[in-house]
Amino acid sequence: MVSDLNMLSVFALVAEERSFRAAGERLGVSRSAVSQTIRRLEENLGIALISRTTRSVSLTEAGEQLYEDVAPAIADMRLALSLTEQWRDRPRGQLRLAVSSIAERFLSGPFLAGFTEANREIQLDVTVTDEEFDIVAEGYDAGVRLGEVIEQDMIAVPVAGDERQLTVCSPSYRDRFGMPAHPADLAGHRCIGWRPSPRAVPYRWEFTENGKDFSVAVAPEITTNDMALMIKLAVAGAGITFGMEESFRPFIDRGELVPILDDYCARFAGFYLYYPSRRNAVPKLRALVEYLRHWK
Repeated sequence: MVSDLNMLSVFALVAEERSFRAAGERLGVSRSAVSQTIRRLEENLGIALISRTTRSVSLTEAGEQLYEDVAPAIADMRLALSLTEQWRDRPRGQLRLAVSSIAERFLSGPFLAGFTEANREIQLDVTVTDEEFDIVAEGYDAGVRLGEVIEQDMIAVPVAGDERQLTVCSPSYRDRFGMPAHPADLAGHRCIGWRPSPRAVPYRWEFTENGKDFSVAVAPEITTNDMALMIKLAVAGAGITFGMEESFRPFIDRGELVPILDDYCARFAGFYLYYPSRRNAVPKLRALVEYLRHWK
């Protein structure tokens, strides 16, 4: 039985060219290498496939039958390889992304709409999730996360500049309960917390004082995994909440929320698009990376 299908492809080329030398030129190998491959194939099958003379090459009856049987399959494989090579330079197909729910700039309508308009043969499949997992094992092409939680072996491309987390509340809450002077005072306030999944503990609120980072484990009266709900509750006066400045900015600008503890909220590295390897990045992913680098 022939286990090396490469021998069949060499045989098909010899059958097409009726020449060991011409077949070798198409393969980029020597005439001798082609001859040795055919000899091994014949030995494996236990029958002569090609009649050789000093001036010509012809197929035996068994060789004619084998070529007739394998030629369509080999032609199909060549076509399949040719079609696959088209993916090497052409951005197309489904691009699966796992994106943090608070990556506001990346999830903005203009960015994703502009990318799909510029790459009509790419279909985006975006999962908005705050759970941390192996994007490769789960079948994603790339992810978007804060730089501090991305593995060191990943390629990371900045989505935007530095970010900042803020503590905010509504003017009505401020007027009713006052404002904490220090993050430690949050223990005496009604808080609206966040967690990425039902199994996770509520997120610790992170601050900076005199150049040193510290966190506060507030005891939220309300906890959710939905930033939009957190904002709605804060605007309604339900309590103090904590999150990305970019998420709160429209509500702050409209006066619906006010920042508090501002002096303890330092800037840090923001969101990154990350993926496993630059060397084998497919065209659809390269297209996203290039679009991100030039998007303003």
